[in-house]
Amino acid sequence: MSIILTHTYYLFEDVKEQSIMRPYAPLGLLYISAYLNEHKVENHVYDATFYSKEAQLRFIEEKQPKAVAIYTNLMTKINVVKLIEILKNDALYGFPKIILGGPDITYNLENYLNIGADFLIIGEGEQTTLELYKAIVNKDDFTEIHGIAYLENDEVVKTPPRMRMKSLKELPLPNRAAIPVEKYLETWKTHHGQSSMTVSTQRGCPYTCKWCSTAVYGQSYRRRPPNMVAEELKMLKETYNPDSIWFVDDVFSVSHKWIELFHEEVIKQDAIIPFECITRAERLNDHILQLLKEAGCYRIWIGAESGSQKIIDAMDRRVDVDVVKTAIQKTNELGMETGTFIMVGYPGEDEQDISETIQYLKAANPTHFTITVAYPIKGTSLYNEIEDKITVQPAWNTSTDREIDFKRTYSRKFYDFAVRHIVNEVNYNKEKLKGKNRSLLASVKLKTKSILAQTGMKIYK
Repeated sequence: MSIILTHTYYLFEDVKEQSIMRPYAPLGLLYISAYLNEHKVENHVYDATFYSKEAQLRFIEEKQPKAVAIYTNLMTKINVVKLIEILKNDALYGFPKIILGGPDITYNLENYLNIGADFLIIGEGEQTTLELYKAIVNKDDFTEIHGIAYLENDEVVKTPPRMRMKSLKELPLPNRAAIPVEKYLETWKTHHGQSSMTVSTQRGCPYTCKWCSTAVYGQSYRRRPPNMVAEELKMLKETYNPDSIWFVDDVFSVSHKWIELFHEEVIKQDAIIPFECITRAERLNDHILQLLKEAGCYRIWIGAESGSQKIIDAMDRRVDVDVVKTAIQKTNELGMETGTFIMVGYPGEDEQDISETIQYLKAANPTHFTITVAYPIKGTSLYNEIEDKITVQPAWNTSTDREIDFKRTYSRKFYDFAVRHIVNEVNYNKEKLKGKNRSLLASVKLKTKSILAQTGMKIYK
């Protein structure tokens, strides 16, 4: 009697991911595994990251579990669908009950149940997985378990939502011993010169950005005590000695009081590991920036999404673009690296907004920036706003939300060229800022690519 916790992210089957080579451990599954361990439930984690679907299936065949719980998100959905089909149709695996959880299932209940999932866990997974697995093993009534969905007479039944854990003190540390941590450390070291691990300190986000999904933790804010986070860092330092930590929280400095206590604890416990985090510009000030630096922070990702205030307001970001720009500049001045996120193709965006984004990036001068064309995730305010304007909607079981397109100010091709224009124009400016140390050849190449992309924008406008 056991349950297998797994996912379908196969690093070596994804060409794009191989070009990035920044894999991180499946923390969500490891939290559930640790919680099940605390309650004496036999469970096995199959971390598929460095392996294949064939190896994963051999593991399931060997264990013959009563249930297989699969983490599902936008990126892995297609592989999840394929795995379910195999497990539901081949007696070799013992026909385990299929349980799905993760951000993609909340607004796709019918789709996932109709392709073979037996149960869907909506929201946080620890308590629900424990109760559901016990009901499966003991053949008990599961209809009173909160936070699940299932089919009954071909109709979707959704039980009342589960109350979120009020205190994250209840959470045991993720069961990292269940996965090949050394493979992650080696991969990072080989491809990026330093190893990296993830740590989670909070659940939920109190903000209302229209494009962001809150399907699992909701629009909430709950935090692990700073001393417990410092204890975890101390353990990671002594056990694995990673070169850096990536805090996966949505807004790391949302609470200034928490940051002050965290700063105190990591110093007191000798638990400092260089780290990077994400936050919002208005939750940074000179005092907090200094505390973050002293606590080990070497890079802060500060969300902006656009350099146009019109677009930021349309996203319901509730921040001033100049505040974001100043926060990035101040972080740079303190000697920490900065990063920012940019989204183009948001409803209503035009050439002037793109021009303002370029000027913002040049003035703020973040060390790093990422850029993507906006896409609507089902269940978000953005999706609800553009649903009647969708122009491309591929088959659900063979596509992801990234492939959905909708009527924008200009064509999708225009925004593809806009991405290239922004990237090359901003990087050209970075070369200029190097002064005498600039590479003339690099500058010419970047400017040429920028001009060619701008020409593409005009053609597809």
